[in-house]
Amino acid sequence: MKTDLKLRLAERFLEVNGHHPMSDADDAYVSVQFVVLEELCAARGRDADEVRQLMLERRLPLPGYLRSDGAEMVPADLFALTEQAGGMDRLETWFTDYWADHAVARDEWSSYLSGQYVCLHSVTPANIQRKGYLTSAIKAAPDEPDAGSAQWSERLHALIDELDALEPEFAAYDRLRFDGPTSRDTCIVEMRTRFPRPEPDNTGHRSTFHS
Repeated sequence: MKTDLKLRLAERFLEVNGHHPMSDADDAYVSVQFVVLEELCAARGRDADEVRQLMLERRLPLPGYLRSDGAEMVPADLFALTEQAGGMDRLETWFTDYWADHAVARDEWSSYLSGQYVCLHSVTPANIQRKGYLTSAIKAAPDEPDAGSAQWSERLHALIDELDALEPEFAAYDRLRFDGPTSRDTCIVEMRTRFPRPEPDNTGHRSTFHS
């Protein structure tokens, strides 16, 4: 049964994420950022097969990664939302209640269950919403009327810094399964390169710049 559930979960993971190789660097990254499902379950007094079954039933999110050795890598706080919700049976309703729009709530729930929210250190409805706001605001910033001013730069870099604190570094594997750059690439690295934080001038004020 254990082998069967582990195999079925791996097959589901590949259906969602596609077949992409994990490099040694990817394995090293996820081993730092995530934990092995069986080890987390042992530490929390949970049965790993029962958790795999819940994942297959779309009641808990899939693993974020499958390491090259087949280990199912999950966030250390995998069970935190279930506990906050007051139990597994309440999780879906508790989660989706964060969104007023029912369709958006269903989409976010589906995204959460995919296990692909590896873009956040801690996957919570509040962090998902905040990340969405920050990425939208950062992308829109270059078109603001005062773009290039010192005040605009301060606002932009405050947004970028906040997003930077929410997001991990990502793995090269992520750019394969998501078929392109990550939000860290486009909203943090690229924007900091395109609009460097102005250096203070000799008066102690930050100089303005223009794109």
